[in-house]
Amino acid sequence: MMQPDHSTRPDGRNIFLINAHQPYPFSKGELNRTLADRARRHFESQGDTVRETAMQDTIDVDGEVEHHVWADLVFLQMPVNWMGVPWTFKRYMDLVYTAGMDGRMCHGDGRTRRDPTRQYGLGGALTDVHYALSLTLNAPEMAFNDPTQRFFAGMSVDQLLAPMHLNFKFFGMQPLETFACHDVMKNPKIADDLARFDGYLTRLSAATERSMRMHATAGAAE
Repeated sequence: MMQPDHSTRPDGRNIFLINAHQPYPFSKGELNRTLADRARRHFESQGDTVRETAMQDTIDVDGEVEHHVWADLVFLQMPVNWMGVPWTFKRYMDLVYTAGMDGRMCHGDGRTRRDPTRQYGLGGALTDVHYALSLTLNAPEMAFNDPTQRFFAGMSVDQLLAPMHLNFKFFGMQPLETFACHDVMKNPKIADDLARFDGYLTRLSAATERSMRMHATAGAAE
């Protein structure tokens, strides 16, 4: 299936913003909604076109696949629930990402019976699409990257979210910097988090632009 050329468009980028929060009585999603809204305003101020999906929306599976194919950047805003994604986003992935295995997002699992040298997981069709994770966690920042913290035992946030990174790698997507708000329930520092988030969004836009130019240069040289 023909994929769109993300390297030759002269106007702003295409941003697909997913708010994966699942509301609960004790966690209604205000912070994730605030971050998603702030991200949308930032991207629009840069001249980008933004499409949004939330888990409370009615999901059009083919439409969601098309959003991923259309995007230059898939921006996933989500809380970390029980060391992973909220159950509603897991359901979204089961529906949307399975449908996208028809060649729109990937070519099956990457292997073929005709060529046994092809490796599992390397059949992604979205090699020009970037992704970024913006996370909210109850765990404090000090719980990560420290072997003396016995629970995570030196793990980073990105290592904790390795399954999500592998899901996007399955589609050939390119990772950008991850952002995290820590300790959001017991010791929130929302003003500080929002200030850091603004700087992160600026870096993210610059990194996306640089990577798109590199892909365009590589494509022109082929």
